Amino acid sequence: MKNGKWKMENLRKFLRLFAVSAALVSTFVFSTLAQEMSADSMKKPNNMNSGNVFLPSKSPLISMRVQFLTGAADDPTGKEGVAALTAAMLSQGGTKNLTYDQIVEQFYPIAAGFGAQTDKEMTTFVGQTHVDNLDKYYGLIRQMLLEPGFREEDFSRLKRDAINFLKTGLRESNDEELGKERLYNIIYAGTPYENHSIGKVSSLEKLTLQDVKDFYVKNYTQANLVLGLSGGFDQNFPNKISSDFAKLGGGKKAKRNMKAPTLASGMKIDIVQRETRATAISMGFPTNVNRASKDYAALALVASYFGQHRSSNSFLYGRLRELRGLNYGDYAYIEYFPRGMYQFEPDANLARQSQIFQIWIRPVQPENANFTLRAALYEYDKLVKNGIDQKTFDETRAFLTKYVNILTQTKDAELGYALDSKYYGIPNYNEYMKTQLAALTLADVNKAIKNHLATKNMRVVMITKDAEGLRNAIVNNTPATISYASPKPQEITDEDKIIFTYPVNVKAADVTITPVGRVFE
Repeated sequence: MKNGKWKMENLRKFLRLFAVSAALVSTFVFSTLAQEMSADSMKKPNNMNSGNVFLPSKSPLISMRVQFLTGAADDPTGKEGVAALTAAMLSQGGTKNLTYDQIVEQFYPIAAGFGAQTDKEMTTFVGQTHVDNLDKYYGLIRQMLLEPGFREEDFSRLKRDAINFLKTGLRESNDEELGKERLYNIIYAGTPYENHSIGKVSSLEKLTLQDVKDFYVKNYTQANLVLGLSGGFDQNFPNKISSDFAKLGGGKKAKRNMKAPTLASGMKIDIVQRETRATAISMGFPTNVNRASKDYAALALVASYFGQHRSSNSFLYGRLRELRGLNYGDYAYIEYFPRGMYQFEPDANLARQSQIFQIWIRPVQPENANFTLRAALYEYDKLVKNGIDQKTFDETRAFLTKYVNILTQTKDAELGYALDSKYYGIPNYNEYMKTQLAALTLADVNKAIKNHLATKNMRVVMITKDAEGLRNAIVNNTPATISYASPKPQEITDEDKIIFTYPVNVKAADVTITPVGRVFE
């Protein structure tokens, strides 16, 4: 009995730790079978027009994604974080008849789990199990989502986890994710996108269990519901799950018009002061280009060329890391990509009407921060001014045409992307992207660069220890310096001389210092 309690407690701790460290997102890997693709994985989703997405196949693994088109954008003022906390209560709390420990105990022998991902406009519950265990597994999931226990002890535990994630997991432990999320806070200030999806510390501290119950009743409705299934499920199972979830209240579908905010002209830099050994840099600005936009494929190609995530072939990576050894990596994105330091591909179900163009400079030595900022702006400005050439266009398009298959290589990922395609109102993502890329021309790409990319409204976040010293170097346009452990080709040292004095066009009043304790507060 003692060993059983020890096993149960450690399993529970593992699941909680995993959820918190991944921003309260639980993703479970059950079998290498999930990596296999069958021929039918490339078919268009069934029931795309019915409100749900069902992808039957021969896979013995059943993936379930229960999505509600509600999220942090629906947090009432002063209650920022209630959307994420509600999702956590459903995925990591008990039901009316079962405590969370009892649920975990039943998950254990079938090697299953259940997690929630809350973003701005959608909350997605994710689970996977073998077809032989589907009835038992779904019986638990159904209770968790439709018959939540809303126990005070679960609420206290999960609220504490959320606060600790912001205060410790991000502010004190992760410069890279801190910088990226701080950038979003600044760009979307005054909009429903402003705060981290987990919330604000000050608001979370005041939330009550009744706030969670109220949010659940108002937003977890049939109007906001999208059911997703993939795998070898029985043909009657979609009817069963649809019938069960019809018990939710009808509700009204949220109507949003989240255009990209109009930023004041001119560059602005926020330096977050934190005791840290390196300097992390994130920069970007909002765009109205999302997957449904005509220029999406063009900008996706630009981002891939300039800073493909985790690729040593991307341009910025080559200039900053490969040639100069400044840091671990340098990437660019046109969509929200949290937790990038932990994974190679982005998560599905982070769909948003408004996105940002973002450059992520992984931490550099503090003495190289002034140089690295100027180098990144120098390379970016060249991209905007000159565009790309035909050879670069052809090579990048060929890469992306194949890369889209990697994004949906598992049945679960395929299901996630199908749900996103439904949100954006576009066809199957793979086919859509391949069609768009095939029709793309070099002129289209360079026109999209001119139309959507600029430096004048760039927002920059830097995380460093000597914030005052870095601010002075930027404001005074102090020439940058850099030293190398080994000699560099003259081509590089000549270019360095240009970068040393490359102007950072920012007013002194627009370079601010923020103590880390105020971020997410």
